[in-house]
Amino acid sequence: MYLVTFTGNLLIILTIIKDSHLHTPMYLFLANLSFSDICLTSTTVPKMLLNIQMQNRVISYEHCITQMYFFLLSTGLDHFLLTMMAYDRFVAICHPLHYTVIMNPRFCGLLLLACWLLSVLHALLHALMVLRLFFCTELEISHFFCELNQVMQLACSDTSLNTLVIYFTTGLLGVIPLSGILFSYTKIVSSIMKISSAGGKYKAFSTCGSHLSVVFLFYGTTFGVYLSSAPTKNSRSIAIASVMYTVATPMLNPFIYTLRNKDIKQALGKICR
Repeated sequence: MYLVTFTGNLLIILTIIKDSHLHTPMYLFLANLSFSDICLTSTTVPKMLLNIQMQNRVISYEHCITQMYFFLLSTGLDHFLLTMMAYDRFVAICHPLHYTVIMNPRFCGLLLLACWLLSVLHALLHALMVLRLFFCTELEISHFFCELNQVMQLACSDTSLNTLVIYFTTGLLGVIPLSGILFSYTKIVSSIMKISSAGGKYKAFSTCGSHLSVVFLFYGTTFGVYLSSAPTKNSRSIAIASVMYTVATPMLNPFIYTLRNKDIKQALGKICR
């Protein structure tokens, strides 16, 4: 699964770089999303595979904090990039005549920079908040990677401030991007319904199909993990369910974009030939 995820996402990045017809805002965001998915799986899966192979599940304090930081960075980046891609589709469908003016290279560059900066600051904030905590020795994390909540539960010092920061950042960086996606698609659906021809409606919907599938997969698995595991507090079920959005979702993204996207399929065909 890791090899498929790495190869599939890398192939999408190389295809977008190589084919000049794909040098558009939508595919610029897609290339960054694929890179983020590679980072997400590379943060957790190789260490898990090493633990299985070596039968040694020890991780140092420094490596644990580093893994947690890059995991938060990658997941935060996924949230923001999916929001930017929804906004790109909103402009393309609702304001097609002004698309090239609004989504100009400078503005797209600023959007990407904002996504990266916010993700870096978000991950850095939580990492610094964990560094202030005190931990006892010989701790065991009931997970296959250093997940923020699992690490906090092992602290010997007060974690109330950390919990407050988590609630605040989740509301700010979780709810706002999702609200942006929902708002964009509300406007998109409203505009599509005004199109008189069935062919025009299908064409408009097809341009959003791949992105919408990834949004449902990403948010569906993420919310499904936390909503299903919250009542039980079973660490094993949380770990198993977490595989869905840390391993399965990044693996499926390349298939969704290659199977449902005509431009990507044509560009891949040219590369293969």
